[in-house]
Amino acid sequence: MENPIQKRKILVVDDERLIADTLVQILNMMGYEAVCVYNGAEAIQRAAKSQFDMLISDVVMPGMNGIDAAIEICKLIPSCKVLLISGNNRTGDLLREAQSKGYLFEVLAKPVHPREILAKLDAMSPAN
Repeated sequence: MENPIQKRKILVVDDERLIADTLVQILNMMGYEAVCVYNGAEAIQRAAKSQFDMLISDVVMPGMNGIDAAIEICKLIPSCKVLLISGNNRTGDLLREAQSKGYLFEVLAKPVHPREILAKLDAMSPAN
């Protein structure tokens, strides 16, 4: 019998390509179906074409930030769970702005160990 987590589709968004690519490799090795894009606009385009169960996104990126992208993706895929990652002090202001629009997102501080991300994804899974 297959573990339902192994079917979870994850979209990873980070303008630091090495981080995005590495995280996707780790997630795929752990049984997730993960893909990555490198900016917020690309993330929305990808989400419009495919249903994702989870979004992992950097917050501060050139162009559209990860919080605005997450909000748009949640509009497209209301069931999509969101995990944000940030190493920038502007994140608090952006989170407060999102909260004022009715969106509460969890943020992990960079640098974040992949084990921490995997633990959060496990906690966010529907079985929990």
